[in-house]
Amino acid sequence: MSERQFGITVYGATGYTGQLICEYLNQQYGIGGEVKWAMAGRNQEKLDSVAAKLGLGQNVPFVICDADDKDSLNAMVNNTDVVISTVGPYQLYGTALIAACAAAGTDYVDLCGEPGWMHEMIANYEQAARQSGARIVFSCGFDSIPFDLGVVFLQDAAKQRFGSSMPRVKGRVRTMKGGFSGGTLASLKATMASAAKKPDLVKVLQDPFALTEGVKGPEQPSGAAPIYEDDLNSWSAPFIMATINTKNVHRTNYLLKHAFGKDFVYDEMLLTGPGEQGKAIANAVAADKSMAKSDLKPGDGPSKEERENGSYDVLFAGSNDEGGVILASVQGDKDPGYGSTSKMIAETAVCLLKNPKAASGGIWTPGAALGQLLITRLQENAGLTFKLEN
Repeated sequence: MSERQFGITVYGATGYTGQLICEYLNQQYGIGGEVKWAMAGRNQEKLDSVAAKLGLGQNVPFVICDADDKDSLNAMVNNTDVVISTVGPYQLYGTALIAACAAAGTDYVDLCGEPGWMHEMIANYEQAARQSGARIVFSCGFDSIPFDLGVVFLQDAAKQRFGSSMPRVKGRVRTMKGGFSGGTLASLKATMASAAKKPDLVKVLQDPFALTEGVKGPEQPSGAAPIYEDDLNSWSAPFIMATINTKNVHRTNYLLKHAFGKDFVYDEMLLTGPGEQGKAIANAVAADKSMAKSDLKPGDGPSKEERENGSYDVLFAGSNDEGGVILASVQGDKDPGYGSTSKMIAETAVCLLKNPKAASGGIWTPGAALGQLLITRLQENAGLTFKLEN
């Protein structure tokens, strides 16, 4: 049993997503109960204000911590089992916390969708995390849990049905109601700014195997232009989050010792429907540059009503050379960028806390570290549904 004071510390608790995570932890687990959690931020006054706004009373513990203060970071990570970090863009504010967790043997989860930074963290801190026992898990929100775990769920079902995994899987977003977060946009802009200065980063961003530590696989579909897919009877358009999600899915395969096969091919796109209308929508999606021009900032977010009314539905289509086909889907009951994301990352942290032997120390994906354990938690608590469709 851990001797640390807290099971989970929410770092960035006063930010928009951090507040939603705290609200969820309070609703689901209370304060001081089976999951002992704390709010961490730079400013006591702001922590007091957020706690009052969320109706948390006087009982929620606070941790004062600043990313620029190494001593405060070390104090925080040495007094908690799991850190949830919402303080992005991670390439600007996240490295010192990864270093502290890797050194202290403290588990860590975040919402990172920044493959360049993740590539760098794997190179610099994987060994330290292995030695200390720290389980560092990136991308525990909409990027990339529904996609990463959706493939794990499909492949587990394929092995039971066909005796082997599917060498080809398509991830196809059928519906998505709800916007991207300001934090996601800030991370995208920070990545583009960094890529302009670092030519090597462009190679990382373009490589689907950028997170598999030098191990490559077969050529992958680019997903960069609209296509018509006979097997799905639909046009498909580029999906902006495919860049990070596909890398995480391939890292999961790598970490699971190629459980999906060394010839595994995976891509993601957005289904837009059949016929001329489907084609027109696909072309419009491909030409849309509004996200790059958006003035959303970290902390900007939708109203509670908009979060509650959001949802998403992702189809996974697996196939093999013998004509075998398996279809699976993942649905979420809130908007992807905030409502569902805040529940997913919270439950990932709880899953790590409750399953200390689920994975050894190292830098992980949700699918490789927690797999079915997390799928079960998400279905029981976080409003996600995983199901087979054929």
